[in-house]
Amino acid sequence: MADTKFDENETGYIHPDVPGLQAQLKAGKVDRREFLRTVTLLGVSAGAAYAMAGTEIIPEARAAGKMGGTIRMAMPVQEMADPHTYSWAEKANVNRQMCEYLTITGTDNVTRPYLAESWQPSDDLKTWTIKIRQGVKFGNGDELTADDVVYNVKRWLDPATGSSMLGLFNSMVDTKDGKDKDGKAIKIKSMTPGAIKKIDKYTVQFNLNSPDLAMPEKLYHYPGAIVHRSFGDKGADISKNPDLGTGPFTLTEFKLGEKAILKRRKMKYWGDEPLLAEIHYYDTGEDKSAAMAALASGQVDAIYDLPLDAIEVAEAVPGILIHEATTAQTGVIRMHIDVAPFDDIRVRTAILLASDNKQNLDTAHRGRGQVAENHHVSKIQPDYAPLPIVPRNIAKAKKLLAEAGHANGLKVTCNVGNTNGTWETDSLVVLKQNLAEVGIDVTVNVMPATQYWEVWKSAVFSITVWTHRPLATMLLGLAYRSGVPWNETNYSSKEFDTLLSKAEATVDIVERRKIMAKIEKRLQDDAIMVQPFFRSVMLAASNKVKDIKMHPTNYHQWNKVWIDS
Repeated sequence: MADTKFDENETGYIHPDVPGLQAQLKAGKVDRREFLRTVTLLGVSAGAAYAMAGTEIIPEARAAGKMGGTIRMAMPVQEMADPHTYSWAEKANVNRQMCEYLTITGTDNVTRPYLAESWQPSDDLKTWTIKIRQGVKFGNGDELTADDVVYNVKRWLDPATGSSMLGLFNSMVDTKDGKDKDGKAIKIKSMTPGAIKKIDKYTVQFNLNSPDLAMPEKLYHYPGAIVHRSFGDKGADISKNPDLGTGPFTLTEFKLGEKAILKRRKMKYWGDEPLLAEIHYYDTGEDKSAAMAALASGQVDAIYDLPLDAIEVAEAVPGILIHEATTAQTGVIRMHIDVAPFDDIRVRTAILLASDNKQNLDTAHRGRGQVAENHHVSKIQPDYAPLPIVPRNIAKAKKLLAEAGHANGLKVTCNVGNTNGTWETDSLVVLKQNLAEVGIDVTVNVMPATQYWEVWKSAVFSITVWTHRPLATMLLGLAYRSGVPWNETNYSSKEFDTLLSKAEATVDIVERRKIMAKIEKRLQDDAIMVQPFFRSVMLAASNKVKDIKMHPTNYHQWNKVWIDS
């Protein structure tokens, strides 16, 4: 591989860590994927990054497809009023056709500018200057400016909004002691004064309390959709004000639990004009076989998340193609670690030691995926650090339970909503069988997905599906940092928080892995979850649907999709 020099970006700035990363790549200490993702985060363009890696980007040709056409997708149609509070990707898939993001992460897991034209981090990664693309118009005709971006960031980080962005952007918030409505002592997070600043009409500056390499990727977190600065004043409901986004489509019909109909806007779009004229989402209910039946009969053109038990059916139907992606999506069987009996680490550790994660993958997900290690970091994420395998140990699990006062057994209930398919129940059934060997009797409480969505954080013991994130640090900050909105385990560890912040600030890939090894071990030792496997995700579509790609996060990036009717 040649020592490729790259053009200085528009600002003439090259981050000082880039040459060292290139040297690590040349020495074989990091692979090409890790290198590409890291240097693009540091502001190197994707084209220059590929050139530095000795690989040429093959430009995606503009599809020679037909303009017009409608794609009909079977997918749950959920409440979607406030994009900043979304907690499920299905909501965001409808909204992302109307509201867009400052950045975009492609199917190759490389993050690129989108509504942002470019970004430039300071040497210490604590100041990020974002240039906003000029000429972008909202559906109401107003131009996107720095005022809109500042409005969105302040709204994300306002605790009254209830956005998971507050936990994700931990480096931009302060934490104070406070009390909840019941008088219980809690930590209250809010935006640090001056954390976002308007420089000029098309430039904003993020001022962080601590370094954060993943800032560009965090801007593509699905509650980070950019809305017009009048969004709150107009009722904070995008389903009723679809023109408050910059996307190429507008919502023309919406019925909760039934359908969402989007049509291409009449006004000129700032980017490549999409080929589709309309996008229709139809909710076929919680019976996943209904979606497959609709696809087979031609009532819909694609299924959002192909159920495992429908694979053989899909393969047997003429004209149906399966699109699959290896991901870091997973089902986390987690516990409220401050509620009995899970407030006793001996009980939690016994549960982990009794779980057979490989059996769980093979049985519940037909082996499609990767065995996980109970710390929620995937081998496909570049910051993963390999740890020694913790073997299943029934004798030790029984001993720990006896020490915890449960020598005669323990009864618990675990909740599941099958929000992504019946594999979730199957996973709990395998765990139930495993735990029976050590005297733990698990009742599997199956509830409707809509009901589970209401209690996913408050349920004491349950399985929740977490979608793929490009970096593990991004996911860990959302799920396990003390006091963040999506912390469904009530986990709080000063050591973990400190290590996570250190990992977020570390550019050197080799050094970051060393920190990640400590983070993974901390989560394993604290035994806050059984996390049996990472799953492959699939969609099934008619062969009439062209240029559709399975994104590892199940995100619908459909500006190049077209219908060959």
